[in-house]
Amino acid sequence: MEVTLRVSQAEGITEQTDRKLIATGIVGSVIAALCCFTPILVVLLGALGLSAWLGWLDYVLLPALAFFVALTVYAVWRRQRWLNTRTDG
Repeated sequence: MEVTLRVSQAEGITEQTDRKLIATGIVGSVIAALCCFTPILVVLLGALGLSAWLGWLDYVLLPALAFFVALTVYAVWRRQRWLNTRTDG
């Protein structure tokens, strides 16, 4: 009984963690893509008087976009691997 309970708790934690990773990756990718490909940040920073930061924007946004896309791919791969081992065994 204890072993079954521990396994089910571990599966719940893994499933929740995978869902959070996927959600974080997708939300981060969408926000970074919106900021990269639309003038949202340009208008926002200009309105706040921080337009001097616009020169450095690409150095931050493109790596952030790459990071969040990689995080999404990793989370989906991890979830697929977990689902495959769960159904196989």
